[in-house]
Amino acid sequence: MNKPTIIIDDKIPYIKGVFEAHAKVQYVPGKEMDALCVQKADALVVRTRTRCDEQLLRNSSVKCILTATIGYDHIDTNYCEKHNIYWKNAEGCNALAVQQYVASAMAAIAQKNGKNMSNFTVGVVGVGHVGSTIVDFCRTQDISVLLNDPFKERTDKHNNYVSLQEICERCDVITFHTPLTYNGEFPTYHIANSKLLQSLKRKPLLINAARGEVFDTQAVIEARKQNLCSALVVDCWENEPNINRELLALTDIATPHIAGYSADGKANATMACIKELVRFFGFDMKVPPYPTLPEPENKHPECDNLADFLLAVYDIKNDSDALKKSPEDFEKMRGNYHLRRDYCAYDGEYANMISRR
Repeated sequence: MNKPTIIIDDKIPYIKGVFEAHAKVQYVPGKEMDALCVQKADALVVRTRTRCDEQLLRNSSVKCILTATIGYDHIDTNYCEKHNIYWKNAEGCNALAVQQYVASAMAAIAQKNGKNMSNFTVGVVGVGHVGSTIVDFCRTQDISVLLNDPFKERTDKHNNYVSLQEICERCDVITFHTPLTYNGEFPTYHIANSKLLQSLKRKPLLINAARGEVFDTQAVIEARKQNLCSALVVDCWENEPNINRELLALTDIATPHIAGYSADGKANATMACIKELVRFFGFDMKVPPYPTLPEPENKHPECDNLADFLLAVYDIKNDSDALKKSPEDFEKMRGNYHLRRDYCAYDGEYANMISRR
């Protein structure tokens, strides 16, 4: 039996050496995965930088696409389903890393403005795998939180949901965690548009750690200039890696799409892809054990308050300073990012409280 050919993005960690005995494996930079590269492949393991659509796939033998990410808007799912190409994302893989990112962002802005995080009312737009971890964080810290998710509202009987308008009227922080959708009953493309931004009542901190296109860039720029929002935290940008320099200049915190970049999240994503490849091809092999992750440099930070702990674990300002200094290095920073550890890797009162240990 011929071995299948698997092409894997070379930035995906913890996977090298796993399938070499069972498949022909090639490791390729995501930006180099073009139609010629994948023509004879049976499976692809990708990240968000590889657009899996007709242009890439039409003359290929690809039968399976796995993405080591939560998001999957880089996969043309309609094309895949029409052409019997199996695809799957790594659901929830880095949700706790994004939780850490948002918590650190709130702590940094609170400290900068001399405020206490416990006095915030936080609005979470999109309460899926990621958004639900933000809700959990707020509740463990007795921070008031409002939920908006019209799809979850229909099935979730354990939480109360509010309208987007109420979020805009009542919240000091609004953080977006929706998938990117263009059609349907509740499309999220440019959900943060002029109409929404003009309805903001409390000059909130706005956070985009979802998808760049969730923000209407020009509308957000105008809203910040008009002081409709008091602060901006942007991790996801339209037209990455060629990000809008005017928006960059107006942000309080700007990062190169690394909110979900923890060692834990990467390991979770890789393990999900490994298990799915074993299942899809029926490989006669044991799934390797969960990888050993590096210990944090300071496993037990001694802090007097929550904000200090959050910034001791992950000082988001360092990543922001680097991007603002060299925005042309967006992709390089993302590709060479020093992976953080989730809160579960730390000890102490705040780590235990957040991780619910």
